[in-house]
Formats: sequence, C-alpha cells, structure tokens
Amino acid sequence: MIKHPLGIVGVLLLIEIMILYLSGHPHYKRFFKFLPAVFWIYFLPMVTSTMGFIDSQASVYGVISKNFLPASLFLLLLCVDVKAIFKLGPSALAMMLAGSFGIMLGTVVVFVLFKDVVGTQMWSGFGALSGSWTGGSANMIAVKEALGTPDQVFLPMVIVDTIVPYIWMGTLVALVGLQPIYDRWNRCDRQVLEDLTRRIKGMMSVRKEKNHFFVTIFILIFAFLGGFAATSAARLLPEVKDVISMYAWTIILVSVLGLLFSFTPARRLEEYGSTRIGYFLLYFVLTSIGAKASLAHIGSALILIVAGFLIVFIHLAVLIGVARLIRAPLFLVAVASQANIGGVASAPIVAEVYQPGLASVGLLLAILGGIIGTYLGLLVGQICHLIAG
Repeated sequence: MIKHPLGIVGVLLLIEIMILYLSGHPHYKRFFKFLPAVFWIYFLPMVTSTMGFIDSQASVYGVISKNFLPASLFLLLLCVDVKAIFKLGPSALAMMLAGSFGIMLGTVVVFVLFKDVVGTQMWSGFGALSGSWTGGSANMIAVKEALGTPDQVFLPMVIVDTIVPYIWMGTLVALVGLQPIYDRWNRCDRQVLEDLTRRIKGMMSVRKEKNHFFVTIFILIFAFLGGFAATSAARLLPEVKDVISMYAWTIILVSVLGLLFSFTPARRLEEYGSTRIGYFLLYFVLTSIGAKASLAHIGSALILIVAGFLIVFIHLAVLIGVARLIRAPLFLVAVASQANIGGVASAPIVAEVYQPGLASVGLLLAILGGIIGTYLGLLVGQICHLIAG
C-alpha cells in the first residue's frame, strides 16, 4: 500500500491525466458519452483505495482540498463575462432563475419526503446535489467541502449527478419536435427568440488559446494567492456552529474574489488557459475526494436516483409555470433546464438542437448557474439541515 504523500499525489495525478487524455482523444472519447470523464476521475481513485493500493485515510487528501479547491474556483470565475450574461435579456434570465428555484424547491420537498428512507444524515448530500444542479461540478464540490459532507453521503450523490442529467438531456432533445405545439398552446411571444438572436450576434468571440510556460506558472501562483487571500479573510469572520465554518467562508469569499477580478484585465488570462488550468485543479481535488470514499456505500444510490428524478419533475413544473406567465417559448424552458441540471458542457448542445445558432445562450445561462450555484447549494443544504433536526 502506498502511504507516502508524494506517492499518493503521483497516483492521483496519473489517474487524472490518463482520463483527461482518453476523454479528449478522438478514438476513445465515444466511451465517455454516458459516463463522463468527471465520473471516472472520482470513481477510479475510489476503486484504487478500496483495493488497498493507496491509503484511504492519508492526511494529504485534506491538504489537497484545503489548498487546491479555492485556487480552482478563483480561476473558474475569473473569466466570467457578467455583462454578456445580462445582455441576454429579462426572459432568458427569468427562466434560468426559475429553473434554479425549481431545483431548490424540489430538493427541499424531496428531502422531506425521503429523509425517513435515506436517513437524515443525507441533508448535506442533497445540498451538494442542488449545488450541482443549479451550477455544475465545481459548485457541487465546493458545497460538499463547505458543508463537510461525509464521503459515504457524497458517493451516491455523484452517481445520481451522473445518471439523471444525461437521461434528462436525452429527454429534452427528444422533445424538440414539440416546439410548435407547445408554443401555440402557451401563446408564446416569438419576438423573444428574435431578440435573443439579435443580442447574441457578435457577443461570443472565439479566441485561440495561447500556450506559454511562464504565463502558466504565473496563473498558478495567481490562483493560489487568490485562495490564500480568501482563506486569510475567512479567519477574520465569525464561525457559526453547524451553520457556517471557516472553510465555508473561504469558499464564499474566493467565489466573490474571482468575480471581482473578472471585471479587471486579469480576465484576459483566459486566453492563456486559465479556465483549463482551473478545471485541472478542480479535478485533482475530485480525485482526492474519491480516494477517501468506499464502494461499500454505493447501495443507497438507487433510491436516490428516484429522488433525483422527482426533483427534476418539480423543477420542470416550476419552469412551465413561469413560462406560462411570461409566455416564454419551449426553447427557453429546455435551455434553462439543461443549463441548471447539465451545466456548461451540455446546455449549448440543447440550445443548438432547439434553435440553431443560439448555442451561446445555453452557455451563458450555464455560466450564470456556475456563479450562483455554490450560494444556492449552501442555502439548500442549511434548509435541509434544519429539517433533519
């Protein structure tokens, strides 16, 4: 068994690099269509530690989470174009927020219904799941760490977060032919789509990423300085037992700091791969979380998958209700739903399927989810904690 911290770090990095390489390779990427790279980056370290190849109790995992997660969140929010998001207009933003509210409401309602079956200790897992389904993987990991979610609670939620969104995306794509029927029934304002097309033109520019070794080193130093600044500031803020810890403050503050820097020239670091580096750091944190988990707790996933679909149905009911009020087309219902539940990887796909040329609407709405997902997940987690007693 490998117990030395450097040996464990080497194994985790090897797993992450291997999965990222295979998932991006033309010959192998098709194998990651249903179970994406992020799942394997979590699952394989878990298998490795369960088999006794690396120590599942090593202290290095806590060091990785404490230092790498704030740095990754800082980089991921550094490149956000807040102005472009607000240019989408009130209808698109209203539908996105309605979708987020639907996930929050659904999570709380379903936790109340299922807590006697899955156990009240699952409250933080539901909070982490809501963070993912109002934002993305980064938000789920951030909420997990901020709430101190036990690994035996987090593992089944990772499975739910893998299976349900992919099935839901397939469902949304299958419903694309219902657009004319739905839009007539809802008396939709087609001007909304024309307005979105006009707003989106020229908004998203594709930049070729520049590779420069010394800039990469600078980005890493900048990221860890951002994380250090947030950690230092968090030490000055009060902790509230069972509500908010110093690490939770760190997650909140580093997210705010990243957004603030997105309004500065620092956002141009995106041209040098700051987002790619941010995800690499985030996935490294995910390998360390997976290495602490155990396959023994995988059995509770089935009932939680059922719970996950119920959350999605409540979320859909809220979306359709709001769409009825503002006469939003099915395009916005589908894109807002996928932007919440699927995130930046799949929301543009759904948007393009429904309205060719408007993929960037899905991307921008998903980015908005990435901004607010951590805060909403923490709020849902605390509500579920109160319910759990």
